[in-house]
Amino acid sequence: MPNIPPCTGIIPARYESSRFPGKPLADILGRPMFWHVYQRAIQCPLLGKVALATDDNRIYSEACRYNVPVIMTGREHASGTDRVLEAAQALGVPEDGVVVNIQGDEPLLEPAMLTELLEPFADDSIQVTTLATKINREQANSPDQVKVLWTKGGSALYFSRALVPYPRDTETGGEFWGHIGLYAFRMRTLKRFVNLGPSDLERQEKLEQLRLLENDIPIYVVPTAHNTCGVDRPEDIDIVIQRLSETS
Repeated sequence: MPNIPPCTGIIPARYESSRFPGKPLADILGRPMFWHVYQRAIQCPLLGKVALATDDNRIYSEACRYNVPVIMTGREHASGTDRVLEAAQALGVPEDGVVVNIQGDEPLLEPAMLTELLEPFADDSIQVTTLATKINREQANSPDQVKVLWTKGGSALYFSRALVPYPRDTETGGEFWGHIGLYAFRMRTLKRFVNLGPSDLERQEKLEQLRLLENDIPIYVVPTAHNTCGVDRPEDIDIVIQRLSETS
């Protein structure tokens, strides 16, 4: 096993959502969605601890009911990353420790993705990691699918909702990589990220990871063969249930 610092997974879970209020509590085969995410996360051998972070008493109570470690956080947070920092501080994560922001709406999360995300931290120079997976041209054309470009050394060049790279000489060629919204931070870098506040490009593209690039904080991109199936709307629950039923 590589020499990786202590790793803590935090699942931010807020009740309010414009498209799907109460999403973390959505019933999936008799259990709330956050329970499924937690069960997947704890299968990653590199995570020493996993906890839910919420600002809602209903979610807190359900977490206690299902024996999922949970931390009550403030209601003022502008993003899930802010909530993750508060929870990480409550858990006493050391400055060199690694914190994983695990999206609470990914009940089909592959534990191997978390391992891929964390293994680069064996290198002391790595401060932030994220994942990318190959996508086709049709997927790349959607502004809902964030694209990512990176250097030969693995450092992210840019994330965009636009079609990047733009295939100027052909309508059919080109290789596209979709960003997967899982992040791991060294604790000191997570603190710096939150303290910086939103950046110009972040506001324009509505992508908070651009705050890091604008402030010269490199993001190491890990290609993965896995993909996710997030829950954005109530109708997505049926897709998740079908996939879980197929694999059970």
